[in-house]
Amino acid sequence: MDTIVYPGTFDPVTRGHIDIIERGARLCNRLVVGVAGIAYKNLIWSLDERVDMVRLATHHIANVSVEGFDDLLVRFMQRQGARMMLRGLRPISDFDYEVQFAWANRHLDPNVDIIYLMSSQEHFLVSSTLIKQMYEGGGDIRDLVPASVADRIVLGLSRARGGTHD
Repeated sequence: MDTIVYPGTFDPVTRGHIDIIERGARLCNRLVVGVAGIAYKNLIWSLDERVDMVRLATHHIANVSVEGFDDLLVRFMQRQGARMMLRGLRPISDFDYEVQFAWANRHLDPNVDIIYLMSSQEHFLVSSTLIKQMYEGGGDIRDLVPASVADRIVLGLSRARGGTHD
């Protein structure tokens, strides 16, 4: 395959995301990580900040590029010359959403297909939402996010809660 798109909000990017990116990059000549600038979620980081953090966390993977987008995913895929999308799948928790997500994107563009990679066992339960909740409760989240951006993530979470936290 030439080009595959791996979309997400990456708010924040996690080690689970990086695992999917590293494994997905082996499936194609070019993997484009599409960072969505959507408004229906309460995002902590701006689109530019999230793009920058994903770029820093993936700089070691030669065939990966990172691009932000703020329109329909299928349009972003068309601009990238991709008909294949990559998604990570955690046991049970993601299945219902992913079925709806797949249906919606196939409805918008019948040429889109999706490859699902099961999350590695050590990342089964990690999500961006869980990381935010753990931090809010005073937990140490540094081992759940890429080391290259851990300080930026902690700082952003601290700003979001209106104070300082280590």
